[in-house]
Amino acid sequence: MWIAAGSLAAWLWLLLGQGFFWRTDVRLPRRGPDGSGPPEPAAWPSVAVVVPARDESVVLPASLPSLLAQDYPGPAEIFLIDDGSSDGTGKLARELAEEYGGLPLTVDSPGDPGPGWTGKLWAVRHGMALATTRIAADRKDDGGDHRDDGGRKDDVGVDYLLLTDADIAHEPDSLRELVRAAEANGLDLVSQMARLRVATGWERLIVPAFVYFFAQLYPFRWVNRPRGRTAAAAGGCVLLRREAAERAGIPESIRQSVIDDVALARTVKRSGGRIWLGLADRVDSVRPYPRLGELWRMVSRSAYTQLRHNPLLLLMTVVGLAVVYLVPPAAVVAGVLAGRPTLLSLGAAAWVLMAGSYIPMLRYYRQTLWLAPLLPLTALLYLLMTVDSAVRHHLGQGAAWKGRTYARPSAAP
Repeated sequence: MWIAAGSLAAWLWLLLGQGFFWRTDVRLPRRGPDGSGPPEPAAWPSVAVVVPARDESVVLPASLPSLLAQDYPGPAEIFLIDDGSSDGTGKLARELAEEYGGLPLTVDSPGDPGPGWTGKLWAVRHGMALATTRIAADRKDDGGDHRDDGGRKDDVGVDYLLLTDADIAHEPDSLRELVRAAEANGLDLVSQMARLRVATGWERLIVPAFVYFFAQLYPFRWVNRPRGRTAAAAGGCVLLRREAAERAGIPESIRQSVIDDVALARTVKRSGGRIWLGLADRVDSVRPYPRLGELWRMVSRSAYTQLRHNPLLLLMTVVGLAVVYLVPPAAVVAGVLAGRPTLLSLGAAAWVLMAGSYIPMLRYYRQTLWLAPLLPLTALLYLLMTVDSAVRHHLGQGAAWKGRTYARPSAAP
């Protein structure tokens, strides 16, 4: 009974004291038809869109055309970095650019990752360097004398970097709204958590909960506090001010990070940058996860990394998930079978609070609310995925992604 009471107390605290993580109203403000919302910049800054891609030929036809079609008033170019693909990703990207036109596209490859680098960040590094050189050259060819607000000559060229994954589709005004928000609010990093695909039964059961648990771990309101310690980003869509990237030493300072989006946001915030994270309305992931095994690998490949490969944190996480998510339905069943109404009431109250907190996320994903009472089952699956992640790590398999396995990062020199 005391454990059930503790679970209920935990839910009361989570609902009121964890940054209202369950709410889904942290969205990017958009300019209305009447002109309300963030003002437009006096001069639109230049943007380099960097897309790291490894074996993405399946999703690229649904994502790359949306980037090519961006309606952005300022200078913008796309740099797709083919990270050792074996399925013709680079060739397909060039064909799509020829077919759809739009923003200029450069396709290049960085070669094998350098020592101590993850493949994605190695590709991002190459894309950032390529973008800086290309856009600076374009500005020079235009004959313009570009200066920053302090009157200093700007030889670097690019003002912002949009880091977006190859499976992310953007509405035509996505880049415009990201830059508008950054410029109007003095933000160094603006990130939107793309709406993930929810089509199959397993996706409906697991995907909305993935975002729900992420928000519980990194409440968006806490992330967006200028002086708050919480920092996170969603790697599928990150607009990063170039000056902030240089100040934070991005990407060299996070080169070993498997969970690179959180590491990126944390590094930018620690270096004095202002960051913002929210849910997306017009940015979507087109990657399918039709089977449980694919969703399992998506979560388990980095779950133990999130726990810093610490067995004590793993134990605390397992116990915490069990008490918060599994005890309520267990208390209800035990209360009914044992004829203990107090135990039944405590479990039912915690279960109702749990399900109620999940409803906003289900609405955001346009899913049936009957999935809300099933959250304990989903939490059990995530618990097992986390344990599996730890087992794989201790078997020497590390975090695996598309043919690459990353062991635990070595200590910094």
